[in-house]
Amino acid sequence: MLKRINWSAIFTGFAWLISLAGVVVLLSFINIKKQTVKCTDVKILIPGADNFIEREEIDQILREDQGVLLGRNIENINIHKIEKKLQSNPYIAFAKVYVEMDGVLHIEVKQRQPVVRILNSSGQDFYIDNDGLKMPISSNFTANVLVATGNITEVFGSRVDTLHTKLAHDIYKTALFIKRDTLWDSQIEQLVVDQKNDIELIPRVGDQRIILGNADSLEKKMTNLLLFYKKAMPQVGWDAYRTINIKYTNQIVCEKRDSTAIARKRKTISSSDSLRIQQKVADSLIRNVISDAIVEQTAAVVPKKTETKTAEPKKPEVKAVAPAQTEIKKPVITAAVKPKEQKPATSQTTEKKKTNTKSAAQMKLEREKEIRALEKQYKTQQN
Repeated sequence: MLKRINWSAIFTGFAWLISLAGVVVLLSFINIKKQTVKCTDVKILIPGADNFIEREEIDQILREDQGVLLGRNIENINIHKIEKKLQSNPYIAFAKVYVEMDGVLHIEVKQRQPVVRILNSSGQDFYIDNDGLKMPISSNFTANVLVATGNITEVFGSRVDTLHTKLAHDIYKTALFIKRDTLWDSQIEQLVVDQKNDIELIPRVGDQRIILGNADSLEKKMTNLLLFYKKAMPQVGWDAYRTINIKYTNQIVCEKRDSTAIARKRKTISSSDSLRIQQKVADSLIRNVISDAIVEQTAAVVPKKTETKTAEPKKPEVKAVAPAQTEIKKPVITAAVKPKEQKPATSQTTEKKKTNTKSAAQMKLEREKEIRALEKQYKTQQN
């Protein structure tokens, strides 16, 4: 009995065979193309805001390892060797190198991201990145990250290495947790390890030490601290406690500050405050000097104005009297006129009293009338 032929398996195998043959042919064409295509340009991409490594340094690494790349056949460029050379740099976490058929060489570099800077007890200075690996500091760029100081025994060798001590692991976990939380990233600015190997948090707002202990139950401890900030601190004040101990998971132990120390601290004046006070005193002295000068000037000007005002009314009185004296002639006063002048004399005395209330114009008119009357009398006597 003949077996039934499985045509589906035959067609599947035949399709795979054709696909494999096509791939082989395509690769052969690519190899032939590589032999003729030359490197026309090198494009380097370094994403991120940190600048631990720059394009000039990558160009220098390429020149030292591969020589001049422009104008060289793509087939003669060892892409895998370039990637390994770049990844050996302590500031590069990942490197990807590939070539396009138009001859452009692309290099993508991912920098390592530090989360905390360590200043150990031996005086060494290094970073710990987000992968928990140590990396050296850079002369080109300083990362804005947490700083950990104090009794830290973790050391940095000559190459990128993992963390060896439990304390360094706790510092790394704490720094990574703080960086991922926007609130604590803004509030906590430093980590300090005391003689008991307890991690202390130094806040930006408030003058107290937050004793964290280790990184065990870190999320629970920080949640308790946040509740304490929201409920207790607004009531007692930010300077009421000297230490806040959250190393125990289910409780917070606080040490109060001396009230006299708080009052003494409130009375202290910073350098900026002292400069502000000196500026205010200088401004007040300048204002006093200016006000005194203004008072002296006004005192010197006011008498002159009063003299002119008092002198002005006297001028019309002199002018009103002067014509009367000049127009009266001496011959008018004779023996024949004397008996008749007794009556106007009495009228003149009364009129002098009235002149105090009359205006200068009225006085002038009255004087002119008197002069005309005397002239008439003088003419009649001559006739």
